[in-house]
Amino acid sequence: MILTERQLNRTLLLRQHLLSRVTLTPAEMIEHLVGLQAQEPLPPFIALAARLESLDPYSVSAQLESSAFVRLSSLRSTIHMHTAADAALIRAWTQPVHDYYTQRIEIVRPAAQLTGFVEAVEDVLALGALPNAALEAGLVEHFPGVPAKALGLRARNELPLVQLPPRGLWKGSGGLVYDLLPRWTGVAPVVVDDVVPTLAPEIVRRYLRAFGPATAADITTWSALTRLGPLIKRIEGLVTYRDEAGKTLYDVPDAPIATGEEYAPVRLLGVYDNLWLAHANRERITAKGTRKEWGIARSASVIIAGGHLVGLWKPVEGKVEVVKLFRDLTPDERDELAEETSRVDALLAS
Repeated sequence: MILTERQLNRTLLLRQHLLSRVTLTPAEMIEHLVGLQAQEPLPPFIALAARLESLDPYSVSAQLESSAFVRLSSLRSTIHMHTAADAALIRAWTQPVHDYYTQRIEIVRPAAQLTGFVEAVEDVLALGALPNAALEAGLVEHFPGVPAKALGLRARNELPLVQLPPRGLWKGSGGLVYDLLPRWTGVAPVVVDDVVPTLAPEIVRRYLRAFGPATAADITTWSALTRLGPLIKRIEGLVTYRDEAGKTLYDVPDAPIATGEEYAPVRLLGVYDNLWLAHANRERITAKGTRKEWGIARSASVIIAGGHLVGLWKPVEGKVEVVKLFRDLTPDERDELAEETSRVDALLAS
């Protein structure tokens, strides 16, 4: 079966709950999406508000404070918000990505070959969480002469270090304070060597439920893990489609496929959202020419309508300010933009 570009677009929006909002809890949505982009504090909250019927941002903050949700480096070695259990799982699965960056990123290389490094980090953090500067200073004592920044970056690559509140809270602020994921959450660590043979197939299935149908290259784009083709072919029960270019698309058999005729409403999303960062073919959401606009204005948040990126917005003094529209909106879309703007304004005012 061949799926058109429009079908793939609408199917993605359907599975992302961006065709209509749902009544899931924040935890259920975060699990469904296998984490939320959280490089900046605001995008996870905007992502949830765009998908859920209602959202109390302070309840999300409370779950960050209780360690039910955590913020740490995971997919693509970027900061994501996960549930505690998913944080242990996804971070273990993406550990090869973090190892790659330790060896290949110039600023980390001075610390890349040090022996006894994990033990040193655990020793520095033995008495509890530490601000980033204190963590780096403690590591310098173990490894004199090595740049503190290199040591700190390797620590965040080598071990699952959680960014503690108040950083990342709704309308909260704070510097980087790190703790070990198992200690902060009480969730037992996942053994990295056990992930690929036993746990990776279910992670791939979860990705497909939220982002599929997809190619092996798409899953690599989402996770930054390479050589996934053989793994995916061994996963039992997957079905396959083809796109209009003839590429094989993998999927789970029980996931919905859109007709392509579904109406795609206006939604306001954050600066970062895996909606447009999880496929090798970025044009599934960002039509030709518009992605460059988002890349240039990387500090601006995203407006989607008709299934694609149509403009940029930013919060100014607690209200939505439309920065730019890439095309004229239809009358219905203009009404929807006004409604979504009011909705986000109310969130920002809360």
